[in-house]
Amino acid sequence: MKPAFLIAAPTSGSGKTTIARGLMALFTRKGYKVQPFKCGPDYIDTKFHEAVCGRPSINLDTFMASPEHVRCLFAHYGKDSDICIVEGMMGLYDGYDRDLGSSAEIARVLGLPVVLVVDAKSAAYSMAPLLQGFMNFNKEVRVAGVIFNKVGSQKHFEMLRQVCDDLHLACFGYLPKSSSLETGSRYLGLDFSQQSESEELVQMLERFIDIEQLNTVSNLFPWEKQVVSIGETSCFDRRNKLFPLGKQMRNTKALIARNAEAFSFLYAEVVDGFISPRFFDPEKDVPALEDIGLLYLPGGYPEKHLEALVRNEACREAIRHFAEQGGHIVAECGGMMYLCESIVTDDGEYPMCGVLPYSITARKADRKLSLGYRRFVLDGKEYRGHEFHYTHFLGQTPPSACQVYNAKGEPVDTPVFRYKNVLASYTHLYNYEL
Repeated sequence: MKPAFLIAAPTSGSGKTTIARGLMALFTRKGYKVQPFKCGPDYIDTKFHEAVCGRPSINLDTFMASPEHVRCLFAHYGKDSDICIVEGMMGLYDGYDRDLGSSAEIARVLGLPVVLVVDAKSAAYSMAPLLQGFMNFNKEVRVAGVIFNKVGSQKHFEMLRQVCDDLHLACFGYLPKSSSLETGSRYLGLDFSQQSESEELVQMLERFIDIEQLNTVSNLFPWEKQVVSIGETSCFDRRNKLFPLGKQMRNTKALIARNAEAFSFLYAEVVDGFISPRFFDPEKDVPALEDIGLLYLPGGYPEKHLEALVRNEACREAIRHFAEQGGHIVAECGGMMYLCESIVTDDGEYPMCGVLPYSITARKADRKLSLGYRRFVLDGKEYRGHEFHYTHFLGQTPPSACQVYNAKGEPVDTPVFRYKNVLASYTHLYNYEL
C-alpha cells in the first residue's frame, strides 16, 4: 500500500506548515515522488509545496466540493506518486461550522491517518490528556502518531516519549527549538517569493524524525479502500455530477493571466479542467484574444505591481475591448480589481482596464480583512468559493447581481458583477460556467 498521511495540529501556530514542507522536501530528496495536498482553499501553502515537490499541490475542500469529488481528486493526482502528504489547516477540528470542512473531515472522507504536530515548549506529561483527547474524540479520525515541536532538550523529549508509550501512540520524533525555523508572514499570507526549504530544516528532520517508522505506521491504515479508483480523465469528465465546472467549459479555449505574484492564485484542478489552456503575463504581454472562448483573470496581488500593469496599456486596452465586444471573462479578486477603473494606494491612483466603473482602495488606512467561504446563485447556477482580501471598494459598496452568503448561510455584502459576458467578484471561485 502507498504511504499517505495528513499532517495536522491541535491549533494554528503549532508548526505543521514547517514540518509538512520539511517532510515533503526530505522525502523528495530521498528519491520519492511526493504528491502534496492542502486542506482548505489556501493558495499560498500550495505554492511552497509545488516548489519543494516539483508538482502542483491540490486543494481538498469539502465546502467547495463534494466528498466524492475530494476522493476523486486524491486518487487522480496521487496515483503516480510514491507517497501522498496532506497539510491540514488551522486546528484539526476547526471548520466553517464546528468540524465541517475541517482537516478532520478530510481525514475521515479519505480514511487517512493523522500525524499530529504538537507544540511542546511549555509542557511534558500534561501532553497525555491532550493527546488522549484527540485520539478518542472521533474514532473515525485516526491519529497514527505525533511529532513534537519546539522541544527544549533530549531530556524533555524523553519525557514526551513517555507520554506516547503510556498512550500506546507512535512517536515519530521531534524538532528542537530554533528561531531560524519560525515561518514569517507577509500581507495576505506567507512570503512565497522565497520558496526553497532551508537546509537546516531538512537536516533537523532527517536527524530527529524516524522516517521509516512514519512510513510503516501510515501503511497500517487502509485508506485506499475509501478512495475511488478512477481513470486518467474521469475526475474532469464527471465534473457535472460531482461539482460542476461545466462540461461546456472543458471544451473552451482558455487564456489565463498568470505571473509570479500579481495573478497567481490558481487552483491546479481548475486549470487542468481546460483543454490546452494558454497563459499570458499582464505586466509584459499583449494577449491575442481573437480565437479564445474564455479570458480568466485570477486573484493575486495586482496592488503590488501597479506601475508595471499601468505601463502595459496595450494589454489593458485589449481586455477592455474584448469585454465590450461580449467576450467571456471570469475575474476573481485581484482579477476583478484589474477590471475596475482604478486602484488607489497611498502613492496615488493607477488606471486599470476600465471594464467595471469602480475604484478599489489599497491604502493602508482602508485595509480591512474580509475572509470566508462564499456561495451564491446566479442565472440558476450555484457558485462556491472563498474570499480573502484587505482591499475594498472606494466609497459605497456597489450593488450586486445576486445575494452572496457565507458557509453558514448568512448574507454578506460581497458584490457579484455580471456585465455583458463578464463575471467578476472578490470571491475566488472553485466552479463556474459560461
